[in-house]
This record gives sequence, structure tokens and C-alpha cells, in this order.
Amino acid sequence: MSNSELYLTGEDLHPIDLVETLAEHHEWEFDRVTDDQIAMAVEGQWRTYSITLAWSERDETLRLVCTFEMEPPEPRLPALYETLNRTNELCWTGGFSFWPEQKLMVWRYGLVLAGGQMAGPEQIDRMISGAVAACERFYPAFQLVSWADRSPASALQVAIAEAYGRA
Repeated sequence: MSNSELYLTGEDLHPIDLVETLAEHHEWEFDRVTDDQIAMAVEGQWRTYSITLAWSERDETLRLVCTFEMEPPEPRLPALYETLNRTNELCWTGGFSFWPEQKLMVWRYGLVLAGGQMAGPEQIDRMISGAVAACERFYPAFQLVSWADRSPASALQVAIAEAYGRA
């Protein structure tokens, strides 16, 4: 039996139903916030990441937001923003931003499912594991720029090789 047969039991499953099933399968803590949104905690090597997936019927997009707390010193913000720009040049399936008011580093990705397309469980699992992998890969660089006064270029040297955590 394939993974998709394990999760697909009926036609036209809601994407958040699939996410909930994956969360149960991986034994992640989660909360079904609304019919169209789920929040969960996924443990990585460096942090536990807060992940929210939300389905937008209006634009037929499954949105993933993965966050972790970060409170860089104010004088280091320009270097952190430069690091974010350089980091996003290395990322093809999403992007980072820093929300200073909330003190959160954010990875965002949107999967467009226009025309009644359905996301498969493998696809959603890959979205989540990809978000965690990106955070794991670049977390040390963000920390080095923020706290060790490293330049963005030298801090990103630690992110050359992909990090492998648990997702």
C-alpha cells in the first residue's frame, strides 16, 4: 500500500484534512484552528518550529508559514536583512522574512492548486519537511550574523551543505 492509499479514503479531501492526518501520523502536536487552518509544532535539530497551513478557497492556495522566535540586537538588523536577501537567492521553494514586531523569523510557501487540483499527502509532507529543512539549514547563519558579529557572506558558509533534521 502506498502512502497516498494510506491517507486517501474519499474523493475531494480538504487539504487541511490531509495535513491533520499527516500530523497524526508523525505524532506532531497540532491544533485544528478552523476548517481551513491547522497549526502544529515540529521539532528540528536546532528548534521546535511553529508551522501553520491554511487553505484559501478564494485563490486556491495552500499556504505554509513556518516560524521561530528570534530577537536580534537592533544594530545587527541591517546585516540580518542582507543575510535574508542572500539566503533567499539560495532558496527556490519558498522564502524567509523577519517580522520585527513579533520577533519571528518566517519561512513562507504557497502551493497553488488552481482548477480543482488536489494536493497529495506526499506533496504536503514535502512542503512541511522542506520548510523545516530550510529553517535548519539557515538557522546557524542567522544566529552567527545576529550574535557573533559575522558578515552575511561568512555566516552563510555554514549553510552551504544541507542540514538534516527531523521533520
